[in-house]
Amino acid sequence: MTVTVAIDCMGGDFGPVVTVRAAHDFVQRHDDVRVILVGLEEKIRPFLANAGDNRISVRHASEVVAMDEGPALALRVKKDSSMRVAINLVKLGEADACVSAGNTGALMAISRFVLKMLPGIDRPAICAILPTAKGHTHVLDLGANVDCSPEHLLQFGIMGASLVSAIEHKDRPTVGILNIGAEDIKGNDVVKRAAELLKESGLNFVGNIEGDGIYKGEAEVVVCDGFVGNVALKASEGLAQMLANFLRQEFRRNLLTKLVALIAMPVLRNFKKHVDHRRYNGATLLGLKGIVVKSHGSADVFSFANALDRAAEEARTGVLARITERVAMQQPLQESA
Repeated sequence: MTVTVAIDCMGGDFGPVVTVRAAHDFVQRHDDVRVILVGLEEKIRPFLANAGDNRISVRHASEVVAMDEGPALALRVKKDSSMRVAINLVKLGEADACVSAGNTGALMAISRFVLKMLPGIDRPAICAILPTAKGHTHVLDLGANVDCSPEHLLQFGIMGASLVSAIEHKDRPTVGILNIGAEDIKGNDVVKRAAELLKESGLNFVGNIEGDGIYKGEAEVVVCDGFVGNVALKASEGLAQMLANFLRQEFRRNLLTKLVALIAMPVLRNFKKHVDHRRYNGATLLGLKGIVVKSHGSADVFSFANALDRAAEEARTGVLARITERVAMQQPLQESA
């Protein structure tokens, strides 16, 4: 099976200087992929001068969605933006997935308008991988939905479990719900009701997960609303950056600490590799009738290539079909309840 990925080359902080080079790296590493580079052709072509690969093609788009542009404006006015053209390629079946490092709000709005929602799913959710003591976990939602009903959180659990089941080949991945305590009595009414629905769903639900439980690896899928999820994500990123800066400062303090840093270099490299956010780049917009992956706007070539890997793997493993099947199984259970 050949997987075709449409890339919004104009999105992100760096545009084609990163996206096109990452696409070339992606194609070189995989024999079963093709890419369609979408954007201003005159900006893309210079980075393809020495590529020489017929699995890379260019689709011109005359407009660009700015990183600070309002989603409504991007949706209504810029109908030939690189973001929208790339998403349209997924709708038309010319691409199996789309990857963009562009404006998150615009990407969500355009994707939902163009692709529509899967049957039985009310809202899309942003799902990303976070490192844990046991490997990694998938957390959703990370910002698409500020206010959620218990039913929405149930749908997030179904989608997250279906995703992990597909790409990691696990029959029953564990699912937890983010809460302020592990006890059943903790949390607000929405979270408590959502926990009841998840218990009744047939998913491998392990109960409430506190914030530290994410990084202990207490569940392979962690469900929360977008407000809580985004705060948890940003706080985690900030903490990681602060710790890295502290380590850097301490190791550079004097000649002795510099010598210690030199001795500890292998350990530091392994530590950095394990927590390097670039390895986990690529958040999936779950719930759409198409695969859309959001890369971090500041992604470098290595990071953006990982988002491309994620999109291709989701296409190969039939994530959308798994979600649709699991939701269809769930509906009889809800009707009988």
